[in-house]
Amino acid sequence: MRDEQRVEQAWETPSHDEIVSLTKQHVAAMEMTDDDVVWVQAGMHHVLLHTVGRKSGKTHKVALPTWRDPEGHRIVVASFAGAPAPPSWFLNLSDRQANPRVRCRVQTGEYWSVHETLDDGPERDHLWDLLVRDRAWYADYQARTERIIPLVRLPETEAI
Repeated sequence: MRDEQRVEQAWETPSHDEIVSLTKQHVAAMEMTDDDVVWVQAGMHHVLLHTVGRKSGKTHKVALPTWRDPEGHRIVVASFAGAPAPPSWFLNLSDRQANPRVRCRVQTGEYWSVHETLDDGPERDHLWDLLVRDRAWYADYQARTERIIPLVRLPETEAI
């Protein structure tokens, strides 16, 4: 699994506004088809994450690239391309009352996940090192911000 996750960045990182716009388009496409051309972008498999807004209580959807840890669990990165503040989807997940579990749609189906945030400690550091070996641009994103970029593990807890 290690080598098949390695991706060389062949694009320029979009601006934060462009990321928001591109994500909305990607979510719409993911809801329409299970085709590889939509679900595997730039060599990376994606997940459609459904969160509940911590303030609004409304359901939000975001398309995120995934990486698999050594145990095979999907990991998403709350980088927002190195922005000073974490992305909204991460803030929503951080509210355990609003999001005790999260609905995940992948190309092959849907599942519930009792997600785990890795934002400090030796396990996060080890996974981060493995991640940046496969996707070096995340190290650049970390260098752009003073916050520690969290990882979120999305184990398949319950099938939908």
